[in-house]
Amino acid sequence: MSAADLDRWLSALIGGKPGQPSLYTQALTHGSASTEHYERLEFLGDRVLGLVMAEWLYRRFPDEKEGQLSRRFNQLVAGGTCADIARQIGVRTHLRLGKQARDDGAVDSDNVLGDVMESLIGAVYLDKGMEAARALILRLWEGEVEGQGSAPKHPKSALQEWAAANNRRPPDYALIDRSGPQHALRFTVSVVIKGVGEARGEGASKQEAETAAAVALLAQVAG
Repeated sequence: MSAADLDRWLSALIGGKPGQPSLYTQALTHGSASTEHYERLEFLGDRVLGLVMAEWLYRRFPDEKEGQLSRRFNQLVAGGTCADIARQIGVRTHLRLGKQARDDGAVDSDNVLGDVMESLIGAVYLDKGMEAARALILRLWEGEVEGQGSAPKHPKSALQEWAAANNRRPPDYALIDRSGPQHALRFTVSVVIKGVGEARGEGASKQEAETAAAVALLAQVAG
């Protein structure tokens, strides 16, 4: 991908020509490709996303309680959601990866894409200011926010509530496997409700795998 292509893509993404192109290059660079990579910008972008999202949900859903807002928030800023948005806007085409990371599949890793999405937000914040970062987040996350419907219940909470309502022991989670390179780790977790059944789930983190396992077991008990 040429520098001109990257410049056009960034201009369309942020609504104008980048003032500090090096920030965006850094935001798109994995640690396998350069010592000047996205991690510091990701740290900043994560906080900017969190603040904008918290304020957005607070104003958008004035009748919801803190717990409901928290469930919405956690889903909307999760790594998987950030990665999905990164895919939608074409981040994969512009990632700068070392050969080994590319061979290991980092170009489609939820961990990498989610982090890069946050790093791009950090770059916009430093380059254009808070209002530009806010506008980017509102535009990219609008479909996610408006498409949620009622505040989502976390699958692990839903499974625990099902167990309690049916006089069963609480779900028991166990890590089965951890594999893959550091930038593309995969975790496998099992969840068991004694006397009911077992299911497994995979994810880019132990928490994601537990959630996937809970979803799978919920599907089983639902019939």
